[in-house]
This record gives sequence, structure tokens and C-alpha cells, in this order.
Amino acid sequence: MPRLILVRHGQSQWNLENRFTGWWDVDLTEKGESEARAAGRLLKEKGIFPSVAFTSLQTRAIKTLHFALEAAGILWIPETKDWRLNERHYGGLTGLDKAETAARHGDEQVKIWRRSFDTPPPVLEKGSEFDLSSDPRYAGIDVPMTESLKDTIARVLPYYESSIVPHLKASADSCVIVSAHGNSLRALVKHLSQISDEEITGLEIPTGQPIVYDLDTDLAVIDRYYLSER
Repeated sequence: MPRLILVRHGQSQWNLENRFTGWWDVDLTEKGESEARAAGRLLKEKGIFPSVAFTSLQTRAIKTLHFALEAAGILWIPETKDWRLNERHYGGLTGLDKAETAARHGDEQVKIWRRSFDTPPPVLEKGSEFDLSSDPRYAGIDVPMTESLKDTIARVLPYYESSIVPHLKASADSCVIVSAHGNSLRALVKHLSQISDEEITGLEIPTGQPIVYDLDTDLAVIDRYYLSER
């Protein structure tokens, strides 16, 4: 059966510091690297070997993929990087401490910015420290200045359908791994598991824990589980 493996990047430096990260490029912590390697060892232990990989243009997801594939002994498989698998853009919240932001704006407002389905955070100011418009990796891309989860889904799902689905349909035993981020993976989980707009905002995806989707030949979900639980 076709199989899709989803892995959220290991702990990043800004996860550790409890800061809004979004599109800003931060590295893994030592714990994050360990989580990524553990994910790869688990794949190897369970005899699950993806033949193709996808990730974002962000260091924490790319390194997570590489550490995992190395630990699984399959660092050589082809991979594709694309901005549409990037984390949700947190706009003007980028770089801010989450607790300090809650103290300033109130818990309820921050909860709306973080967890509502279609309300984006404040727009990032053009030319500010975290403006990525001139970053060479995004040349030719209309870099967003803020995104809701709904906005993130609107870029992730078309990419999934156009670029990942063909690999899943290529053979009955195809296996694809996607190393990405909390919100870009929420977009895929929402679609695959048919989760409502209201429920998806509460879904927590832990770092470095492979989620396995066993699919039928039409790519309908047969089973979904954390690999560590099987």
C-alpha cells in the first residue's frame, strides 16, 4: 500500500526560547538533532524506507530530514525542497517571546492569532528585521507578510496534489517522507484525516515523531498512527 510519512522538525532554538518563528530561519538545538536522528533510527527499526523526500526551504526542516535519513541509512534518496512546505508566516509576531506577547496583548488575543483558523497575526512591517523579501531563496516569490492557518493550507494542499501525490500513485508500495513544520503538516493532516476547521487548530504535532499514513490505491486513508506507538 502507498505510505506517507510526516515528520515535524526537531526542536529549534526558538522553540526552546518560546518565540514566534514562522518563516524566520533558525537552527535545531542539540535536542532537535537528537529527535531527528531518533526518528530515522525508528524508521530503520520498523523497516520503513521512503524512496523520495520532500521538505521546506527552512534549515530546521532540511536538517531534520537529513539527520533522519542518515540514521535510517538512506541519505541518498532524492529530495525536493519547496517554500510551499514552509511554516506558517507569523507576521509581526515573528521573533517575539510568546509569554511577553501574551502579557502585552492579553492571552485571548494571542490565542486568536495562534489558534484561529482564518485570523492572521498583524502584518510584518516592510523592511523590518525579519522581512525576507530580499532573501535569495525566495527570489521570484511573493513572500507573505502574515498568514492564517487557512492561508497556509491554500499553498500546501495544491503543492501536495501536484508534486507529492504523483509519487504516492507511482506504485502500490510507494513510500514518501515529508519533513516540515507544525502548521504546514496540520494542513496535510487536516486534508488526509478530514478534520474540521474548528478542530484542526487544536491539533498538536510533536517534534521529531514520524506520523504514518497507510493509504489505499486511491490515496484514501486506511490508517494513521505515530510510528513510536506501533
